[in-house]
Amino acid sequence: MLDYALLDALTAVVRHGSFEKAARELNVTPSAVSQRVKLLEERVGSVLVKRGTPCVATTSGALLCRHTERVQLLEAELAGPLPALPGALLQAWPTLRVAVNDDSVGTWFIDAIAGFCTEREMLLDLVIDDQDHTAQLIRDGSVQGAVTTQAEPIQGCRSTRLGRMRYLAVCTPAFHARHFAHGVTRESLRRAPCVDFNPKDELQKRYMRKVTRADLDPPKHWIPHVAGFLRACITGLGWGMCPERMVAPHLASGELLDMLPGKHLDVDLYWQSWRLSIGWLDEFGLALRKQAAQLLD
Repeated sequence: MLDYALLDALTAVVRHGSFEKAARELNVTPSAVSQRVKLLEERVGSVLVKRGTPCVATTSGALLCRHTERVQLLEAELAGPLPALPGALLQAWPTLRVAVNDDSVGTWFIDAIAGFCTEREMLLDLVIDDQDHTAQLIRDGSVQGAVTTQAEPIQGCRSTRLGRMRYLAVCTPAFHARHFAHGVTRESLRRAPCVDFNPKDELQKRYMRKVTRADLDPPKHWIPHVAGFLRACITGLGWGMCPERMVAPHLASGELLDMLPGKHLDVDLYWQSWRLSIGWLDEFGLALRKQAAQLLD
């Protein structure tokens, strides 16, 4: 029989990336957390956590974390049918850990799930990563669901299309006059500074390849914050690929312009979650898909 006090310690370490933060969540000392994880590793006969900054789960550790989180969600379902059970036995507010890209959080995702989470008393733990990389987080057991560009179901998961986000290459009129007065060409794109979210962000590179059929390496501002990214474009620091939904009012006001109307990038998004039927998770996915159909193309 698995010891869930030990499993909770492992899951907390992996979730927070450190023994100290896990200890604060569990209201014990870091030494106690370390002892619990070590004891679990001895019982399982395998290293479960790669110690570092941050601490990450091994393959075996990820499997145990995934199992523990599934049990927590299943127990949370009992709160409805069995409300008379002591609160200590049931988690009244289940937590759903979801990987999602920052652009989705800043445009449509919160609107899509806020009503459901409020009504069902569900807590969200969002892990932000590039949409091309969120699938890895569900693959390694770090999250229970992910908004991702990967259409093919991950092993043990199911995949459903949510919709499409359209990205436009935007800059200020003054930036355009300074850098693209003679057109958005291979040479002008090579020289004009652009804004990149982080090294995983391929949108600017994909756009330049689409326009010029060449791999270009222009000067880059690194701004890993969705609001900061947009402000960098609005203040004329550089040009960047922004969600159409986010920049629509700025285009309408003339604050920004579409560098090449008709030359956009469309990104298809999918919801991947565990195939195991868990009421909370299934209902969350259904609500997400329903709302995404209205908020995405």
